[in-house]
Amino acid sequence: MAPMSRTARPRFLGASAAIVGGALLVGLTAAPSLADEGHNGQNGENGDRDGRTAVKHVLLLSVDGLHQKDLDWYVRSHPGSAMAALAAHGTDYTQASTPVPSDSFPGMVAQVTGGNPGTTGVYYDDTFNHALLPAGTTNCAAAKPGAEVAYTEAADKNQSSIDAGQGLSGLPGSILSMTGTPATLLDPAQLPVDPATCKPVYPHQYIKVNTVFEVAKQAGLHTAWSDKHPAYEILNGPSGNGVDDLFTPEINSNAAAPFTGDWTKDNLATQQYDGYKVKAVLNEIDGKDHSGATAAPVPAIFGMNFQTVSTAQKLPTSEGLAGGYLADGSTPGPLLSKALDYIDASLGAFTSELKKTGHAGDTTIILSAKHGQSPMNPAALKRVDDGPIIAGLNAAWTAAHPGTGALVAFSTDDDIMQLWLNDHTQAAADFAKQYLATHTAAGNTISSAPVTVQASGLTTIYAGEAVAKYYGTAATDPRIPDVLGIAQTGVVYTGGTSKIAEHGGASADDRNVPILVSTPGAKHAQRIGAPVETTQIAPTILNQLGLDPRALQAVKIEGTKALPASQR
Repeated sequence: MAPMSRTARPRFLGASAAIVGGALLVGLTAAPSLADEGHNGQNGENGDRDGRTAVKHVLLLSVDGLHQKDLDWYVRSHPGSAMAALAAHGTDYTQASTPVPSDSFPGMVAQVTGGNPGTTGVYYDDTFNHALLPAGTTNCAAAKPGAEVAYTEAADKNQSSIDAGQGLSGLPGSILSMTGTPATLLDPAQLPVDPATCKPVYPHQYIKVNTVFEVAKQAGLHTAWSDKHPAYEILNGPSGNGVDDLFTPEINSNAAAPFTGDWTKDNLATQQYDGYKVKAVLNEIDGKDHSGATAAPVPAIFGMNFQTVSTAQKLPTSEGLAGGYLADGSTPGPLLSKALDYIDASLGAFTSELKKTGHAGDTTIILSAKHGQSPMNPAALKRVDDGPIIAGLNAAWTAAHPGTGALVAFSTDDDIMQLWLNDHTQAAADFAKQYLATHTAAGNTISSAPVTVQASGLTTIYAGEAVAKYYGTAATDPRIPDVLGIAQTGVVYTGGTSKIAEHGGASADDRNVPILVSTPGAKHAQRIGAPVETTQIAPTILNQLGLDPRALQAVKIEGTKALPASQR
């Protein structure tokens, strides 16, 4: 198989794990035991001891790229803002982390399952699986296992259109008429094939554990969500039916005039794109489906992800404004500051609509992020083209093993390096590790000055069985990469100079996102500095609704606790 490489797009989140003294620690601390206690209630009760109103709805908002530092800065700088108001009546978990890799797909899955990638089986949105067959396979008996699993825009029937191929007229203005069952917009010929059934594997069939949406549905509750690709139908969970109303306009489609490229190439375009999802959520608050055309129950669990902050962090410039952070590495620059203003205005629209419809008193709002973005300090940026690194590795392998062909079957490199090898052995993984550890690579800085990085831009390299230990899964897991490289802080694997930050890695900039929980009737702000992980959002959602968090399979497997109600 020829080597394939997928380099950077805005995504990432994953499982936090570290090898300490030979022991695997999943999350920031050892896996906690199951507990009935959690935020806003004990033993599954809706109201807590402060007499708060029973919760009927949870609005989950993921502002992708948002750091805890960004939230702190905005609240401090804008005391009259919607974010400040939310913080003034919410619990702010200041040491929250996403899983590793900090990619959008495993990050979102973590929030709604309570599980890290080793449990959910979701390591990235574009990966490789040694057990599945390539997309389009029809003669499964003769096919060789090993396939790309691309749950990205590449799976759409038409990735150039914001409706992913539904064929709506009047786009993009008519996008709210997009179907709420996006699995119908995926092209089966672009999906990997299960050798046992010789049928395409849809995203919801790939996830190993159930979701909060499924638990809510089993309790007879209505659910909704809005996200950036039809492949987010993975949130339906293994049943395929978790989300009643799933709105997924394609973000990597061609943006409408006057913009060029996709919706992420200009920050105002991204805001326009996010605006469609904002309107969908407002419609749902009003007791309609996402389109606003059909009456529907206000969802028990609903919300959306925002991309506006992420593109403002990644674009060098947009609308004549510099992207990213100022030289201090913590203050948002002009483009990012305006992006945060947009998020605040959207949050204000949600809270106003909740008040208008009488749902402010029975709705919990949770603000978090699938991932952060690295580096925040522009001086730390080192853009490194991963293509020559992989080509050099393949050349070294074929020189040492004549006639074997390329070693790398597939790679996903953003500010992490994940390699799947054609030779799926420990010896081959060790060969790749040795090469990467001793290879110097060329890159460029924020000013486009040339720079050289040691060890292929990596700090730590896991190979073979060590990758399985890192993720807390079996070495026989066909989904995990053969080689996992943790990038040096500031290294972004990309050709050219079109971006100044990325996500997917394991640095603090990638992972330290906010979790802010505002419950109805809460009168005081609270800041909790205990380490928590975004996986704890899932059991917290169920606790809020009076549902049993142990109905989540990942909660049982990992012992994921709901977020603590107070500092202990």
